Amino acid sequence: MKAAFIRQHGTIDQLDVGELDIPKVGPNDVLVETKYGALNHLDIFVVAGWAGLSLRMPHILGSDGAGIVKEVGSAVTKVKPGDSVTVNPGLSCNKCESCLSGQQNFCGEFSILGEHQWGTFAQFFKVPEVSVMKLPPKFPLDKAAAAPLTFLTAWRMLVTRARVQRGEIVFIHGAGGGVATAAIQIAKYLGATVITTTSTPEKAGKAKALGADHVVNYKEMPDYGKVVYADLTGRKGVDVVIDSVGARTFADSVRLLRAGGRLVTCGATTGPTGQVDIRNIFWKQLEIYGSTMSNQGEFRAVMKLVLSGVLSPVIDRVFPLAQAKDAEKYLTQANQFGKVLLEVK
Repeated sequence: MKAAFIRQHGTIDQLDVGELDIPKVGPNDVLVETKYGALNHLDIFVVAGWAGLSLRMPHILGSDGAGIVKEVGSAVTKVKPGDSVTVNPGLSCNKCESCLSGQQNFCGEFSILGEHQWGTFAQFFKVPEVSVMKLPPKFPLDKAAAAPLTFLTAWRMLVTRARVQRGEIVFIHGAGGGVATAAIQIAKYLGATVITTTSTPEKAGKAKALGADHVVNYKEMPDYGKVVYADLTGRKGVDVVIDSVGARTFADSVRLLRAGGRLVTCGATTGPTGQVDIRNIFWKQLEIYGSTMSNQGEFRAVMKLVLSGVLSPVIDRVFPLAQAKDAEKYLTQANQFGKVLLEVK
């Protein structure tokens, strides 16, 4: 089968497209014929590698994907060949105390598809039956591939961790990112006022079309925090900040919060180490939460809204599988608004 993979860690230039064997299906596995895969910043981190990451090479990238069931294992009962499906990229053992209590993302063996296990950037990918979600008839496979990782991440951040309430003010960094485009929609669904930042007038217009109430261009206004604090919140600050940017924005995120506000972080795309004035945290009695992926219940709750059309993933651009390297380089330029996909034929 054709696949996009690495043979060693390094830069995106290490990414190749070539022939690999089709994964073999175990009793509880589902083999999916891929139609679309979606890029995430995790791809770039996996290519670079990190201390403790030990992969069996070659390694296929890709956490999100959708397609048609090709083959099922002997113990699989809920899908059959020919079904259209998408998947939960979070993988766990499904038998430890955390998994059995519904907290799969606390499992000691938790990982993400495309991180430790071969991913979706191939003509076929394999996942456990528990990770598969059957799609409604005629639901677009590109949207089914674009939704899972970013929407489940944003849902857990806003609903489970931040507990966003109707009428609260939610600030979201970087409106063009996949998590941000999902978070804008979910925050509006929850009844919040949404403030977000972006870098161009075009992206600002798209963010408002998604439901953002206020959009600040951080390139035109590098000190955007003062605008948000003084002009948009009446010097009170925001209730919740959603931050997946990391080092570049974390200190600003803390400063933007009102007394008793909540900061939720799920990533650090600009680096893991930043400085923050600790006095802001204890004086304003802030709550800071980490959030990683979701459990199965959260995944299915948000995907129910996606599959019913209440929420809709934003697709920026689609590349053919053969141009996987170009697609990943495009992602690193941060010019996209929404998800970047690979079409697999």
